[in-house]
Amino acid sequence: MATTKPKKNSFIQGAISSDFIGNAIAKHQSKTTIGAHNIFLGQVRADVIDGKTVVAIEYSAYEEMAEQTFHEIREAAFAKYELSCLHIYHSLGTVKTGEICLFVFVSASRRKVVYEALEFLVEEIKEKTAVFGKEIMDDESYSWKENS
Repeated sequence: MATTKPKKNSFIQGAISSDFIGNAIAKHQSKTTIGAHNIFLGQVRADVIDGKTVVAIEYSAYEEMAEQTFHEIREAAFAKYELSCLHIYHSLGTVKTGEICLFVFVSASRRKVVYEALEFLVEEIKEKTAVFGKEIMDDESYSWKENS
């Protein structure tokens, strides 16, 4: 079973690009004990709230606290599942609708583990991490996002 050390690079300014995601996946091709990967990509939706359409979310965080929570979530996942690798990336700043704001990537020797671990991770991140989203509307007003 692998263990992790605290990471200090879970946050990315702005949207998470497809190049970043592709490169993260490509870096694991040399790890030949891995038999399965699974990823979750959270994308900003154009929700309609009180007749106004969300055009972007501006993310902020208590970064030190959020990094510690990400670390604790990683440790819990490594303790619960037989994972080879685990990465969590979340956007800060403005992310437009249609763009990626959360990238969770897990790897293991077998496929069943990555399905279970990914669901656990995403739920833990949404419930426990001090990341806040201000939904920017098409009329430039805003409201604070509630996780669901």
